[in-house]
Amino acid sequence: MRPIKAAVCHSFGAPLTIEEVRLRAPGPGEVEVTLDAVAICHSDITYAEGGWGGSLPAVYGHEAAGRVREIGPGVTGLTVGDPVVVTLIRACGQCAPCAGGRPTGCETRYDGDHGPLSMPDGGKLHQAMACGAFAEAVVVHHSQVVRIPEGIDMAAASLLACGVITGVGAVVNAAHLRAGQDVVVIGAGGVGLNAIQGARIAGARRIVAVDMSADKLATAREFGATDGVLATREKPWRAAKEAMGRGADAVFVTVGAARAYDEAPRYLAGGGRMVMVGMPHSGAESRYEAANFAAAGQAMIGSKMGETVIRRDIPWMVDLYEQGRLKLDELISGRWSLDQINAAIADTKSGTARRNVIVF
Repeated sequence: MRPIKAAVCHSFGAPLTIEEVRLRAPGPGEVEVTLDAVAICHSDITYAEGGWGGSLPAVYGHEAAGRVREIGPGVTGLTVGDPVVVTLIRACGQCAPCAGGRPTGCETRYDGDHGPLSMPDGGKLHQAMACGAFAEAVVVHHSQVVRIPEGIDMAAASLLACGVITGVGAVVNAAHLRAGQDVVVIGAGGVGLNAIQGARIAGARRIVAVDMSADKLATAREFGATDGVLATREKPWRAAKEAMGRGADAVFVTVGAARAYDEAPRYLAGGGRMVMVGMPHSGAESRYEAANFAAAGQAMIGSKMGETVIRRDIPWMVDLYEQGRLKLDELISGRWSLDQINAAIADTKSGTARRNVIVF
């Protein structure tokens, strides 16, 4: 066990505290990574506020990049010193979803209460989302790590662990968008901007961003949106359909708001697909009239982490980034130290940030 600094949540809704905790060495199939950067995702905030329950005390954070420090028995394909992205996608490789090429649906449960983290006195410290990356280092299963080329800014690389693969993946993996189709993206935050980028890369004809903020709509155009509609206007789906000349082939709901899900089907064309990306708090409900979906041949599709296969998808996204076709640096709103994490979280909750990144 070695001491590391981490941001610990002891009570839902309370500020995180920077403490010295213990991290054990990697066991069979595991890798230790010294982190250079970890981004703050709204999922981390929702967990820390108690929106989805969970075990405490806990270390959150799941969107990280760093260098391999130590390799456990049985791990191949990685070398000490390799730059890597660390994700929460932990795959056993044996269950039905894993065998079917869908590691985001792995059915082998992970018990973060008995992971590599512990308090200095040996007490329980929950490794949230199988990562616990609001810390100087992590020990994770090898399936959660993918090697990246040397020279990439680690703050930018960390975004590939969640926000980018979730947004881009929702378009290319979940919706299977085809060139020439029309898209609506509800929410122009971190994930929404990446759904917009994914639609642009996939060759969408029209990409309509819908958001409460005019500033965010302006940013959405920088990332590839052809049109912007304020969600605060009356019946915004009418303006979106006017911009496209029809309904959308795919509507991506990237915000965790039940109301957004209530309204999303109104943007669809016949045969269109509503792709459910954002996650409201537990217990939040939306209502639909089933006959409308059946009569119009429409569908609802859930998209978890962009249905990503990290060793397939992250390398080609890195390649697009190096070609200048995928924006990563522009997604970073601010760089903060670990000691500033509560301020960074507050800034993220204000709704103005694209992605705040903790750098070590």
